[in-house]
Amino acid sequence: MTSPTGRPGGGPPSAVRALRVAALVLILVAVVHTLRAGFAEPGHALAFGALVAGGELARRGALPGEREPAPLGAAGALAYALLGRSAGEPTGQGVLQVITVVTAAQLLAAVPHLKRVAKVLSRHALVRGGGPDADGAARRILTVAFAAVCFQPLRIAEQSTGALGEGPAYAAFLVGLLGLTALCDAVLAASVLAARTRYPFGSHLRDELCGLPGIGSAVCATGAVMALGVAVAGLWALPVLCVPLLLTQVSFRRYAAVRETYRQTIASLARSTEIAGYTPPGHARRVAELSTAVGRELGLAGRELTVLEYAALMHDIGQLSLVDPLADGATARLPAAEQRRIALLGGAVVRQTGVDAKVAVVVETQADPYREQPLTARIVRAVNAYEDLCGEAVGGALGALEQLRIGTGHDYQPQVVEALAGVLARGGPSRVRTG
Repeated sequence: MTSPTGRPGGGPPSAVRALRVAALVLILVAVVHTLRAGFAEPGHALAFGALVAGGELARRGALPGEREPAPLGAAGALAYALLGRSAGEPTGQGVLQVITVVTAAQLLAAVPHLKRVAKVLSRHALVRGGGPDADGAARRILTVAFAAVCFQPLRIAEQSTGALGEGPAYAAFLVGLLGLTALCDAVLAASVLAARTRYPFGSHLRDELCGLPGIGSAVCATGAVMALGVAVAGLWALPVLCVPLLLTQVSFRRYAAVRETYRQTIASLARSTEIAGYTPPGHARRVAELSTAVGRELGLAGRELTVLEYAALMHDIGQLSLVDPLADGATARLPAAEQRRIALLGGAVVRQTGVDAKVAVVVETQADPYREQPLTARIVRAVNAYEDLCGEAVGGALGALEQLRIGTGHDYQPQVVEALAGVLARGGPSRVRTG
């Protein structure tokens, strides 16, 4: 039996299982300790718990590809982990109480979805296959625990000297701590994705780090400002400081909607060759998915993957200039000059659509010798040739790969062909976010 991730069996990869087990153990220890010792400042625990729960509820309506669908919940949890004073008075919540409050808030937010509650409450969900929600909850717990543990030196300083810290030194400490916390979360996210998709860890880590200047920086900054605001003004600062992040969330969600519409428009334009009978149905989509998988295998991330996906979708648009369609739309067997002419015409069409000029460059150069191409064009050319050759009597996938290997002296980069072979050996592309 093969799992959706392409691994034997139906359970999650070992790295994902380890993440869930670590979070589960931490939650159990925290809850037992907090129930025995009692809550310090229960009013603060209730206020921050409500903030985190409300932020988690705001994830409803999130679009595919959103890097942080619950930024307010993440910022509230981070603020509680970094809270050392409230209205000038020291607070006494420890690391384990922070974990307990954040866990309770996430469970409370799941109440409207009773099936999800059952999964989160079940050890089977946290250890054997609770899906992305369980992974996200585990990541949140471990990241908040990391921030709270790192903040303990300041809490100890407060207890021993009565001064939590002021001025540039305190600001530098918070900035450094926020940076480490963001890096910790990025490493955890990349580890889960690398285990599930089996693409290189470095590619996913680069992708996560590229996303930090966006919503990630807003979450970190808001969490720190919330902690500082409560330290001066008390809990009254929380509702005021929530507004900017809520507006930011709305803006990012609208941006994600526009981006998804933009991608769908490009996919629809790419289908024009299929509708006109120049290429087989689904050809552009298959080339785009496989090209993206090979790109990840070779370490591409972020904007590079987006350009690669768009170029792969539109790589055959130049065939609309042909008087008669090619058999199965296969350009791999055409003379080099004809391939370049079709590619240049395709690039000209892409430039007229207003798509990123880098996409047009990939389309224009996809038929050039690989030493003269950018890496993205090398990937599109190899994957498109593989797709074309699979439709011919060349011995199926293995025969197509063998033909590509024969052409590595001039037409195809050897590393790209081997990356393609690696992706195919694992069962084909896995769908993961590219933005």
